[in-house]
Amino acid sequence: MNRRSILKKLALAAPAPWLPGLVAGRVRAALAAGEPAGSFRPSWESLSSYQTPDWFRDAKFGIWAHWGPQCQPEAGDWYARGMYEEGSGQYKSHLSRYGHPSKAGFKDIIREWRAEEWNPDELVGFYQKAGARYFVALANHHDNFDLYQSKHQPWNSTRLGPKKDLVGGWAKAAKKHGLRFGVSVHAAHAWRWYETAQRADKQGPLAGVPYDGRLTAAQGQGQWWQGLDPQALYAQNHPLSADSENNGSIHRQWDWGNGASVPDAAYCEKFYQRTRELIDRYEPDLVYYDDTALPLWPISQVGLRLAADQYNASMRRHGGRNEAVVTGKILTEQQRRCMVWDIERGQSQQIEPLPWQTCTCLGDWHYNRAVYDRHGYKSAQTVIHTLVDVVSKNGNLLLSVPVRGNGTIDEQERAIVQGIGTWMQANGESIYGTRPWKVLGEGPALAHAAPLTAQGFNEGKGEPLGAHDIRFVTKGDVLYATALGWPTDGYLVIGALGEGNPLRPEPVRRVELLGHAGGPLTFERTAQGLRVQLPAQPPAAGLAYAFKIQA
Repeated sequence: MNRRSILKKLALAAPAPWLPGLVAGRVRAALAAGEPAGSFRPSWESLSSYQTPDWFRDAKFGIWAHWGPQCQPEAGDWYARGMYEEGSGQYKSHLSRYGHPSKAGFKDIIREWRAEEWNPDELVGFYQKAGARYFVALANHHDNFDLYQSKHQPWNSTRLGPKKDLVGGWAKAAKKHGLRFGVSVHAAHAWRWYETAQRADKQGPLAGVPYDGRLTAAQGQGQWWQGLDPQALYAQNHPLSADSENNGSIHRQWDWGNGASVPDAAYCEKFYQRTRELIDRYEPDLVYYDDTALPLWPISQVGLRLAADQYNASMRRHGGRNEAVVTGKILTEQQRRCMVWDIERGQSQQIEPLPWQTCTCLGDWHYNRAVYDRHGYKSAQTVIHTLVDVVSKNGNLLLSVPVRGNGTIDEQERAIVQGIGTWMQANGESIYGTRPWKVLGEGPALAHAAPLTAQGFNEGKGEPLGAHDIRFVTKGDVLYATALGWPTDGYLVIGALGEGNPLRPEPVRRVELLGHAGGPLTFERTAQGLRVQLPAQPPAAGLAYAFKIQA
């Protein structure tokens, strides 16, 4: 390819509104390095030419199996950390069920876990029928246990626990059912996260007896784990972080600042090799990183290397087109151009200029029997309202459906997912392939939206959504207006579509209600809004009501 072709190709790929003057510099660097035009290098500047692929923008809805050995006790999220926090609910549960964590640590939970009823084909097929367009599987959590065949981490699910390649099974099922496949990677944080395993009880008959977090390979003689090094799992052969005894201090050290113990070069490189093997072996379309920006940033270049590697690998597989998605949290403006911003358990309150994603869960991230017992899951309506709201703001929804240790989901979750699927079958055209309109919506809840906190955490904090809350999206010449409740007075008024409103100067010639078999609806357009006469009964799918408006 000659110099002029390279310049043209890079100019077309560059997001000009944000990066004036950058294209020429990137070309000079690529030519000097002998790289193929358009390839990515491990720097924020290079990654800034990233463009979110259309498959992700069109998919809108994904389902996630945030499933690993921490689901086996059915005692909730962050179990492998909380079981070492003396006096906590998870510590007490562990003590009564497994014994003292000086003798029965998290390594022993891994040994017990069997995933004996796991059927990835059935579950992924069920999620596909419920409307998911991509599926994400946990590849490892902060517990540092790889759920795939790994040359670099002997503590993995093909050697221990289920003795199965779980990521491989999920990937095969996703491909069979026509879903894009993703993995979530969390293990960069094990170094700091597992520090509770270095502790000992301060009270009781075993006060002062260390937990198992600093065991060595030599101590495995005659044990079930003989030949394995516990430090390859726990990674605790290092000094504690500042204020480590404060269980909450980890949150302000998540980006490796504020006194966090900094991982050594060997730990960082091992993480890179494990994750690179995951990407190369399973070729995921999406990698979700549970990190501020990228893994181990800013203390290491590992995350930048992984992002560049994945983008370049995707381009090789797709004839020069990058189909990969990488997500990260708490991103700067520059970083949002390099990857997809993920908001955890929360939503932006505006139409974002770049595609983004919210991730949330029906209950706890790891399966929690107590949530099931109290019927505490999110309802199908809450999920659909979140989806409609997020899509109106240029976002996607990734929904975690907690999986039990045995590999199944419970009947309450199954009913919720079925309810989501019923709505999506009737209303999916108002979700898939849409783009934001000029405004995201209208209604009283917009005035009471809660701000984001850290990586998200504002869901459920605003005013409940109701019949007067409407969200807009477009697809071609069609405008969809979805009411998040059924008006009780027989008609819906959409103020943004009033006569003379500059948001919609075009005429309105036809209004349909998705899922309603009675044909077009009667309407009139006044200065107050588009007044739509509703049928006597709402569509059977319920939950939210999508109106298809055409000129």
